[in-house]
Parts: sequence; structure tokens; C-alpha cells
Amino acid sequence: MGTSRHSAGPRPAKPGLHPRNRHAAGYDFQRLAAACAELAPFLRRAPHGGLSIDFADPAAVKTLNRALLAEAYGIRGWDIPSGYLCPPVPGRADYLHHLADLLAEDAAGAVPRGPGLRVLDVGVGANAIYPLVGHREYGWSFVGSDIDEAALASASRILAANAGWSAAIELRHQAEPGAIFRGVLRPGERFGLTLCNPPFHGSAREAREAAQQKWRKLGRDTGRPVRNFGGQDPELWCEGGEAGFIRRMIGESAGLGDRVGWFTSLVSSSRSLPAVHRALRQAEARDIRTVAMAQGQKQSRFVAWSFQTAEARRAFHSILNPELP
Repeated sequence: MGTSRHSAGPRPAKPGLHPRNRHAAGYDFQRLAAACAELAPFLRRAPHGGLSIDFADPAAVKTLNRALLAEAYGIRGWDIPSGYLCPPVPGRADYLHHLADLLAEDAAGAVPRGPGLRVLDVGVGANAIYPLVGHREYGWSFVGSDIDEAALASASRILAANAGWSAAIELRHQAEPGAIFRGVLRPGERFGLTLCNPPFHGSAREAREAAQQKWRKLGRDTGRPVRNFGGQDPELWCEGGEAGFIRRMIGESAGLGDRVGWFTSLVSSSRSLPAVHRALRQAEARDIRTVAMAQGQKQSRFVAWSFQTAEARRAFHSILNPELP
């Protein structure tokens, strides 16, 4: 993101956001600062007169996230420990809105709302962004899993700061680092969908080099290894990168097709898609989707797959959420 090019009004968001995305109209920094006073010291006048922040300053970006979550979703006490990944709220919200559209296809076009729609967030992280936004927007109930107990402790603190949220969002430790669903799903447990933002890089070195490149683009080359806006190793890299992670997810999902309506995962690089689609065909997924998303010039996407027919999914979802059409 850059600085504002407008003399007044909200900072324009990147085009392409979902029409239900609360951030599609841009950032109103005055309103955000009113909702979160901590943002005020980071505000600055942009070259063309509008208010903005320094998007190369991790502290400013984290505080902007806190303000966005407070102003748009009424979420209080959001924070992450030093060194953990700071997610872009508008992009994370977009994934959820597109998932809601996917679910609506199995419900006569009606977006499912309410706690009967259960969602598993694989790798909930210290920020718990998907359960927080997804519960506020659609009332869904969530299970968030993670291998990092410190990340889960951070997510738990956020839930504790918001009365009643712990009843809708459950956190589970994945005790087996190499597993994804195994050990997290309980016997007989069913979910309307799963979501995931997998680690992108294939090695720690690759992650460091990518971070340094980002810092150089932001004009902040320090000449030493840094991580752009944080990120613990499990958040940033795994063996085989995102394609390897998603292939492992697909392998485990094949035995759970009658317990999950849709499995989904973000795919950061289009170069990962051929391997992912090949793995899905080998797993004999009945329905495979690739859904494009955009934020300005940044193109993203998620892949979704189901081992159920459309008719079976409609029956499956009607059992989970009887209020659906």
C-alpha cells in the first residue's frame, strides 16, 4: 500500500475487493483514529494532502489493524506478540466473503449465517483474524488450530477481551507438527468448510530473502536479515512451500470427505496451481474450484474442493444449519 493521493476523504482502497467488504470504500483515517486513539500518533499528511500512515512502519501497520478491527467489527483488545505475522485485514475479509458466496451455492443462493455453520481455520495464528471477522460478519462458529502454543495463547487473550466470543471460537493445539486435520477433528465432528493461509516459502533462507526484497521495495534496506512485519518460521515456510503444504492437506482431506462440505486454501502463487489441481484429481475430488480475488494490482486466489456432490452438500449443510433454505 502507498500513501493517499487525495486531499480529503477516505484513502481509496485497492479495487477488486468483494462488494460486501467493509473496506472497499477505503480508509477513513479520522474515523479510525476516533475509534482507536492509539492510531493518532501514526497519522501523517501525505504528499497530496490526505491523511495516511507510513505503511513501511510495522508498528503503524499493526495499530491500523487494531483500529480497523475496532471501528469496522467492534473487536477490542486486538494485539499480536512481537515477531508474529501481521495480516492485511481487507484481504483476509475478502477470503471470507468469497467463501460465503461459495456456501450460498449450496443453499439456494442464501448466504448461510449463524453458529450452525462451523468452520475450521487451519493455522489460526496469533492474530485469529479469520474467526474474528468471520464470526462478526456471519455469526459462524469456528475452531482454530495451530502448532504454536504461544500463538494460541495470543489468540486466547484477544477472545478474552471480547465478551462472549470464546463460546463461538474454540482454539485447539495441533500436537503433531506434520499433521493438518489429524488430531484436530474429533470423532464424528463435522464442518461446513475449512480455510487456510498456508506458509508460502520452501525454506527459511527463501523467506529471509523475500523479506529483504520487500524491505528494499519499501526503501528500508537495512543491509541485514529482517522479516517484513514479522512472521514465525511456521507462518512463513515449510518443506515444499505452499504447494507442498496444500498437497499434504489434500491427502488428509480425502479420508474426511463425508465430514466436511468444502475444503479450501489460499494459493499465493499461480505457479502452485498445476500441482494442486493434479493432487486434487488424484484424490478424486468431485468438485474443484479456483476462485480469483484481487486487491489493486495484487492478484490472489483460493482453491476449494469437495468430495460430495452438490446434492449431498445441500443435505449436509441443511443438517448443520436447519435454518438454511
